[in-house]
Amino acid sequence: MQLVVARIGRAHGIKGEVTVEVRTDEPELRLAPGAVLATDPASTGPLTIETGRVHSGRLLLRFEGVKDRTGAEALRNTLLIAEVDPEELPEDEDEYYDHQLIDLDVVTADGTEVGRITEISHLPSQDLFIVERPDGSEVMIPFVEEIVTEIDLEEQKAVITPPPGLIDDRAEIASSRDES
Repeated sequence: MQLVVARIGRAHGIKGEVTVEVRTDEPELRLAPGAVLATDPASTGPLTIETGRVHSGRLLLRFEGVKDRTGAEALRNTLLIAEVDPEELPEDEDEYYDHQLIDLDVVTADGTEVGRITEISHLPSQDLFIVERPDGSEVMIPFVEEIVTEIDLEEQKAVITPPPGLIDDRAEIASSRDES
């Protein structure tokens, strides 16, 4: 299975380094020196990582055969793609790859069907499951422990305990003001 692990940004310096926008939780594994990555567009690759370092909070990579700024600039906006075994699991037991979560059935703790995960949205504050309901509408479910109580890959389901109003219209209005 192929997964996008980074996007190449602008050149850094004059010796062929590039900034990268990391799109993996495991950059030390996927973007290590010696890694051979496919590319999109395919015509720019495959690329082999020669060196990597962090500078001012940004990951900088240099690829074999790219020795100057001109070569580095030619790679801008290229997607880096790693080959990943579909059976591979993340190191932490409470972590999942997106491809493991897509198409899981979402049910409430009492077994009520909510829908099917069609997409994972990675936001700065938290991840969201985009769930397609049986009627074709979509609902967004925050992927947080308080709401998503269980992921069962064997049964292909995610169990949730949604607060009122998340998946239905029964929202509870709470106010900190006293009713006068």
